[in-house]
Amino acid sequence: MARRRDDRQDAPALSREAVLRFVADNPGRASKREIAKAFGVKGDERVALKTLLAELQAEGVISGDRRRFKTPGALPPVGVFEIRRRGEEGELLGEPVTWDRAEDGEPPALPVRLDRAKGAPPGVGERILARVVDPAADGGGEAGRHLTVIRVLEKRRSLALGVFRAMPGGGGRVEPVERRQLEYAVAPGDTRDARDGDLVEVEAGPRRRIGLAVGSVVEVIGSVNSEKAISSIALHAHGIPHVFPKAVLEEAEHAGPAGMKDREDWRSLPLVTIDPADAKDHDDAVHAAPDEDPANPGGFVVTVAIADVSWYVRPASKLDNEARLRGNSVYFPDRVVPMLPERISNDLCSLKEGVDRPALAVRLVVDANGDKRRHDFHRIMMKSRAKLAYEQAQAAIDGSADAVAPQILDTVLKPLWQAYRLVRMARERRQPLELDLPERKLRLDAAGRVEEVVVPQRLDAHRLIEEFMILANVAAAEALEKKRQQLIYRAHDAPSLSKLEGLREFLKSLDISLAKAGSLRPSHFNQILSRVKGGENEQLVNEVVLRSQSQALYTPENLGHFGLNLSRYAHFTSPIRRYADLVVHRALVTALSLGEGGLSKEDEELLAETAEEISRAERRAMAAERDTVDRLIAHHLSERIGESFDGRIGGVTKAGLFVQLPTYGADGFVPISTLGNEYFHYDEGAHSLVGERSGQGYRLGDTVSVRLVEAQPLAGSLQFEMLTEPRKLPGTTGSFHKSRRRGAAKGRDRNVASKVRRRR
Repeated sequence: MARRRDDRQDAPALSREAVLRFVADNPGRASKREIAKAFGVKGDERVALKTLLAELQAEGVISGDRRRFKTPGALPPVGVFEIRRRGEEGELLGEPVTWDRAEDGEPPALPVRLDRAKGAPPGVGERILARVVDPAADGGGEAGRHLTVIRVLEKRRSLALGVFRAMPGGGGRVEPVERRQLEYAVAPGDTRDARDGDLVEVEAGPRRRIGLAVGSVVEVIGSVNSEKAISSIALHAHGIPHVFPKAVLEEAEHAGPAGMKDREDWRSLPLVTIDPADAKDHDDAVHAAPDEDPANPGGFVVTVAIADVSWYVRPASKLDNEARLRGNSVYFPDRVVPMLPERISNDLCSLKEGVDRPALAVRLVVDANGDKRRHDFHRIMMKSRAKLAYEQAQAAIDGSADAVAPQILDTVLKPLWQAYRLVRMARERRQPLELDLPERKLRLDAAGRVEEVVVPQRLDAHRLIEEFMILANVAAAEALEKKRQQLIYRAHDAPSLSKLEGLREFLKSLDISLAKAGSLRPSHFNQILSRVKGGENEQLVNEVVLRSQSQALYTPENLGHFGLNLSRYAHFTSPIRRYADLVVHRALVTALSLGEGGLSKEDEELLAETAEEISRAERRAMAAERDTVDRLIAHHLSERIGESFDGRIGGVTKAGLFVQLPTYGADGFVPISTLGNEYFHYDEGAHSLVGERSGQGYRLGDTVSVRLVEAQPLAGSLQFEMLTEPRKLPGTTGSFHKSRRRGAAKGRDRNVASKVRRRR
């Protein structure tokens, strides 16, 4: 008893100030029990403590309940935070997950300090375990509080995207905009003031046994009726940054024209840009002239000049951090989400006609056979002589008298085409993979709806620029390797053994053989494609060969480029729209001692992380672009339910068939359950579904007729009914027979089991 009296004597006196100090010093564990223990409160004194806590709560100086009191606005030293958005400076902002808005108001949003040496940074929508750092409280400077990441807890939270539909009396429901997504009911207090038709992000609540899933709106994005609503869905669904922070825009606006420091004056060289007619930025210019060196008879000197983005976007600057975060520009039918602000991409770095512009140029000397003999890089000041569209340049070469000025035709375009013919011969000897899969382009009206779908014509002008850019990219990789400078390669590995085996099995059903994996070259695939060209299986074989290929990626390791049949390759020619090219520019500046804006030591150490991040950003952009096209086409066809279309089977799965409409370039699904009155087996090797009784079925590449039965514009989903009867397929593969044997075995097992039950 005496000891307990001593403990009470050692405890601090119970007072208003002492309790407030204890609650502030012990965030997260200041319960009524802990407070009583700290102050030695016993017996009747508990009533006084209860009264004091109630008074402090009534005054609003503490909040919570008997299990956890806290100072309003107080944060624990370590806690779980959710990265909800980015601030004006481009920094990530984290909000405490356990914050009580009803008691404490809006939660604080603290900037997240990133340490790239610890791996890839977290992104918007992710949860982190973080430490709250308050320099002022620790006797430091006046810098505000911030978070340092201990670890990422969730790579992306399960936020769903949908359209809010208001309900009478308050609240509403959220219609899904993605396939296989739930519809949510939202209570009146969880709408974040969303209005009917708003695109919102919703967080799932506790599961219910009956009725709609419950959710709460966490962000209102904007009206779904706006012109750019479809691409907005893709931007938010894939987490693509699309609004430049204020600090990034300010940094871009303060940038001024580059001077002649560390530059050669090439403004007299008649370089020209050749781009799409609607291009707003021009990051490459070309020139060609016969080589005057007697040792290279019939050869040409090709010059490729690329916008010097590295001069303006310096490592670790706000512009650089934003560009790295975005990874690349994203191209939608209704807009472009650029990697860099317009002040940089469309103005200072765009190689405008008749305007001085800084560039990094490579001079490529090719011989009469089109082979590159040597190259050299230069940091220059240039002045484009003409801005040409592909069609315009082609028309001039084809004889249109008024397409370009005669001087441009004779002194610029004709030498370019002569050099291209040489380079084209070298390409044909190299034999890169020659897939014939035309791309479709959507043309939209003023309201953002699909007006028509076109297949742009492939001109020699396109191929000329493509071949010169490939030459420049190879030269960049070779120059950096020669200087032993680290870089990021554009790599495309050979097809995997498993994919080759699947392709070999498929081709066998068409009586076409494929060489062994170890000796495979792109030329082997080209022979197969040439064999089926013009036949009924041409499109099918092109598709299957494409699916057998590995995915291209960025990496500091040189894996070569299988598709182009090149031993080394780096992206150098598009630094305005690809971060990988900017890194290669910086590497060249450093390796060749070309002046300021080179690759920093920190960037060199983080090349692997950078390559992984921008590869991920590229895949993200491709998925967003594809989803947007699907949604636009579904919206375009939503008023044509019940109509019939000619299509081609573009995908075969266990669940059914994906049918592509060539006119629109869109896919719709035919569920396997709707195909007929027999069971269909999935033959993976032959890419087909085969009827068990009839042996007839459908194969990848088949031309079919379908009826549109459902269109979900916001989800980008089309569902078809098959009108074409199944046909006798030329052959099946081992995978089909295995599946039939497995099915037969399961049937025997069921029969045996039923006999045993009867005996029992």
